[in-house]
Amino acid sequence: MYWNGIQNGLAAARHAWSRLPESESGTTDDRERDEFSSRQSTSDSVESLDYEIIENYAYREEQAQRGKLYLSYYVGVKWLFSLLIGIGTGLAAVFINLAVENFAGWKFAATLSINQHSYFAGFIVYAFSNLALVFSSVFIVTHFAPAAAGSGIPEIKGYLNGIDTPGILLFRTLIGKIFGSIGSVGGGLALGKEGPLVHTGACIASLLGQGGSTKYHISSRWLQVFKTDRDRRDLVTCGCAAGVAAAFRAPVGGVLFALEEVTSWWRSQLMWRVFFTSAVVAVVVRSAMGWCKNGNCGHFGSGGFIIWDISGGQEDYSFKELLPMAVIGVIGGLLGALFNQLTLYIASWRRNHLHKKGTRFKIIEVCLVSLITSAISFGLPLLRKCSPCPDSEANSSIECPRKPGMYGNYVNFYCVKDKEYNDLATIFFNTQDDAIRNLFSAKTFHEYSAQSLLTFLVMFYSLAVVTYGTAVPAGQFVPGIMIGSTYGRLVGMFVVNFYKKLNVEEGTYALLGAASFLGGSMRMTVSLCVIMVEITNNLKLLPLIMLVLLISKAVGDIFNEGFYEAQAHLRGIPLLESRPRQYMRKMTAKEACTNQKVVYFPRIVKVADLVSVLRSNKHNGFPVIDHSRSGETLVIGLILRSQVLVLLQSKLDFQHNPLPYDTRGSLPIRHTSSEFVKPVSSKGISIEDIHLSQEDLEMYIDLAPFLNPSPYLVPEDMSLAKVYNLFRQLGLRHIFVVPRASRVIGLITRKDLLEEDREDSATMELQSTSVRDHHSSKRVFGKSSMEQPLLDNLLTQE
Repeated sequence: MYWNGIQNGLAAARHAWSRLPESESGTTDDRERDEFSSRQSTSDSVESLDYEIIENYAYREEQAQRGKLYLSYYVGVKWLFSLLIGIGTGLAAVFINLAVENFAGWKFAATLSINQHSYFAGFIVYAFSNLALVFSSVFIVTHFAPAAAGSGIPEIKGYLNGIDTPGILLFRTLIGKIFGSIGSVGGGLALGKEGPLVHTGACIASLLGQGGSTKYHISSRWLQVFKTDRDRRDLVTCGCAAGVAAAFRAPVGGVLFALEEVTSWWRSQLMWRVFFTSAVVAVVVRSAMGWCKNGNCGHFGSGGFIIWDISGGQEDYSFKELLPMAVIGVIGGLLGALFNQLTLYIASWRRNHLHKKGTRFKIIEVCLVSLITSAISFGLPLLRKCSPCPDSEANSSIECPRKPGMYGNYVNFYCVKDKEYNDLATIFFNTQDDAIRNLFSAKTFHEYSAQSLLTFLVMFYSLAVVTYGTAVPAGQFVPGIMIGSTYGRLVGMFVVNFYKKLNVEEGTYALLGAASFLGGSMRMTVSLCVIMVEITNNLKLLPLIMLVLLISKAVGDIFNEGFYEAQAHLRGIPLLESRPRQYMRKMTAKEACTNQKVVYFPRIVKVADLVSVLRSNKHNGFPVIDHSRSGETLVIGLILRSQVLVLLQSKLDFQHNPLPYDTRGSLPIRHTSSEFVKPVSSKGISIEDIHLSQEDLEMYIDLAPFLNPSPYLVPEDMSLAKVYNLFRQLGLRHIFVVPRASRVIGLITRKDLLEEDREDSATMELQSTSVRDHHSSKRVFGKSSMEQPLLDNLLTQE
């Protein structure tokens, strides 16, 4: 019988944070076949998204009533939302940058000013300022927005892959992400704001798609157009691209980041909207930067639209330099893979032991990390001897030492003479953007000693490993650039000393080191290459960046998976990767099905039976069967748990007798398709929220008008690898596994899917008369069948 072989929920895996912030359990990678079955046994904890269009009776009726005017309105609103997403994300990025730069500028200016009288008092002010900012961040996250912790990219990647992590796209998460990022980054932690900006863009897109936040009474009815998960997926994709474009001021890089790293499904129509959104972000950020250049933004406004401009650096490179550049790629792959492994181990221990003890321990942990970071960044430069300033006549643009609170390379810190600077303080006593700009800078030979760079590399690498995973918004883009540019500049110093006659810039090698570490850790290639070119404004270095990225990614892939994939698995987000596992080629679809008996509903079902089934299991989809007049069992479709709950709550479709709908007239439309959509990033209604009387339980429901009459089916002996590809590429939530069909009623080829506009086309000229007659008859039949409702054959008893 058909229903005995039906698979109910192939995408079964453990979802550790199915209800933030209560759950704290983790999971391991699904590399072996025995883990596959154990993941399926926990299918009740998985909540997938409904990216498939459910073509039931209500959907067909709505589509029939919508004309070309509605279609134009629908497309126009999509473009309007793309514009609003770009403006909102750009303004959020400007606000975060303004706050971070000003808080950091005031902090460094006050510290350096007090240092002239007492270094101990300066340290107290410096440490207390950092602690206050970091405490504000962790307090917001732990008490207001738990889902704002971390970068958010693994969760958004899981959302676009089809997994809903509750809480990640709420309004409070957006607020927590913005203000939490200001506190954590402005407080001097070894974290970046670029990852949280991607999450911020996704939250803005999702909130626009649902018309705002009803909980906080910030909503608009005219914005509530896109209520399905499929439409929200496109908006969130635009938000992710906007976040990268705003973080790095790299619009093309944002588009490629969304395509390469976070999305699992892509369409050409979506490409245009994503590109438009990134362009809007670029305009907003450029306008803000132009306004800030006039001194309207305090300590912000030094960098310009290009964050780290090195266009005045090395103009060319020789063949001899390719070997040390390849070495940079190897170092980046090794250090990136080690970084992924160390953060995974520490984050796993933190989640399984420390964070289970409660909110208080999360706050104490972050505060201790802040104090340690302040002690290292303030204490280590005290142990470093100052260096004399370079000759100002050789380079008139150099200001040594720089004035306190002003952007510049040379920082006077614990120096006896006025014309001296501390190279280690030049890196530590700056915001991360300014520190990277210093490392990338050209015409600054011998500004940093090898000992200072090595010290900073070891300490900042360790701080970045320990800090990531704490209960604050955290990104790893800029810390990765900091780490890579440090060892890249070390290699550049070696090349300068070894090839004394070559025009070699240490800043060029710092850029290649930054690209190599990000490639070795995050395993991105195309998008990262374009981002590095956009933020440095140096197209001549494109081949070299490509070289180190390919080498570092290849080296890193030998040891482990990418940073975001590893963090997603740690959080229990069951990502469907781009390729199936090797063992899946030896398994069939039937072998992958759960061992439990399939739970199904008859077409006419008693309300009491529905309630009993929903209370006894956690399945999210149920096959619906019916019987023909000859007694043969037929699988007529699939109905979701959320749809059944809506029917039970409304009670509009209850009937006293177990009879199907009479289809001699039109069916009454009591529900719209939007009523069955689950609210964004929440669990929706549950069976415990529905209260039914004894009289209600004795009534019946005809499920035929509400079910999905055309679910995807696969034969039971199809290889699991093919099922995996079908499941992922189509963004499915359920696939039915059925026995082999007994007969074939037709065969569809490419020509059947192509629209033939003219009878005299080249294709038609090659066909015989009989084939043309066959096509004509098929078109006439298709026209007549479209005049009838899709479910007439299901709603009519022959």
